Order: sequence, then structure tokens, then C-alpha cells
Amino acid sequence: MSGHSKWATTKHKKAVVDAKRGKLFAKLIKNIEVAARTGGGDPDGNPTLYDAMQKARKNSVPLDNIERARKRGGGEEAGGADWQTIMYEGYGPNGVAILVECLTDNRNRAASEVRTAMTRNGGSMADPGSVSYLFSRKGVVLLPKNGLSEDDVLGAVLESGAEEVNDHGENFEVVSEAADLVAVRSALREAGIEYDSAEADFVPSGTVELDVDTARKVFRLIDALEDCDDVQNVFSNIDVSDEVMQAVEA
Repeated sequence: MSGHSKWATTKHKKAVVDAKRGKLFAKLIKNIEVAARTGGGDPDGNPTLYDAMQKARKNSVPLDNIERARKRGGGEEAGGADWQTIMYEGYGPNGVAILVECLTDNRNRAASEVRTAMTRNGGSMADPGSVSYLFSRKGVVLLPKNGLSEDDVLGAVLESGAEEVNDHGENFEVVSEAADLVAVRSALREAGIEYDSAEADFVPSGTVELDVDTARKVFRLIDALEDCDDVQNVFSNIDVSDEVMQAVEA
């Protein structure tokens, strides 16, 4: 879940030790297949595929599974589904804006799963365009600090089109236009800086601050959405303070 708050970083860390590791693996494998199908099966010539494979490795997906997904997507092996990306829009508790990105081979199943998760957890579906205008497509790179300062990161990415570097405690987040994502990740690699993930995300233009009670409800909804097999990403415009986060986790 990307909310571009402390929650985004917390969720990112939690995903690595997630009890739903099987679901996480399936999502990462899908990303590899689609990236290989779209841009070719050579990770050296396909930055999106390179990043999808890197992310899968960092999340302990077996190398055999990664390689098979690459080959299926690149047409070297038979199989692989006809994955389609579909966006659903909705509202959560307290009018929170939610975008749900699905990668599916069955549109009807995806729509039904998302609608059920929404309505059972205090959310509601919205008409296309009624929520998406609150978000912009941005390149987002998350990297561990590893002793780096904000100036170190800024110096590495300034010429590549990066717009801002945000400090999220243990991580830095580099935000750029989606079109500059490849240049930003290349600049980091050239500077010898490792990153955890580099993806085109939907970043909210403004955020809604949540109290403890509403935060619990919103997180319950997001967890239910992320539990759907066809859901790849959930984006929202929430802002969660450290104090609220600690109270929720307690």
C-alpha cells in the first residue's frame, strides 16, 4: 500500500516478513511475466524487468520461479496468462481516496473481488475518474539509508530528473516523473547506491490525516483489498502520524 507516509515504509518492511508470503510471491511473479512480455525477456535491455526481478529476489522468491516467469513472459517457454491491468476507484472510511490496481486474466472475477472487499470493510466503489484525478503517476524509488545522507542521494539523482528526496526514517524515497524513473535508477546504480524498489506509483496530490480509529478501519480495508488474488497495488491519500501508527500497532 502506498500512501507516501510513515505507513508506506512500515508496510514495505512488513511485506518482507508477511504471513501471506505465497500471495506476495504470486504478485511478484506476475510483475516479472508482464514486464518481460511488454519489454522483452532480457533484463539488461528492459529496466522494468530488471527491477521486477530484483524486487522478487529481495523478497526471497526462489530463483527458479523468477527465471521461469521471465521465460514465460519473454516467449522462451510456453504458458503464461494474458494479464490485463485494470484500475478501480473507491472511497474508504472518512472519505479516503483509494485506487486499486489489478493484474488479472479475468476481469469479472477481479471486479467482483474488489467490490466485495470494499463493501464488507466500510468502503464504496466510485465512478471512473472521480478519484484518480487526486493522484499523479510518479516514479518512486525506495532505498535503505545504509549510512547515506539526504545530500548523498540528492547529489546522485539531481541531474536525472528527480523531483524530491523524502526521509522516511530507515529509508529514503526518491520521487520523479514516471518517465524519468529509468534515469533515476540508473543514476543510483552508477553512484553505487542500492535501492529496494523502483516503480511507477500513484502519488496523491494532497493527503487526509487519520485518527487512530479511522486508521484502523482504513488499514482493515486495505488489507482486505491486498488479500484479493488479482490486486497488485493499493494506493491511497492517507497521512498517518508516528503517534497514530504506534497506537494502531499496539
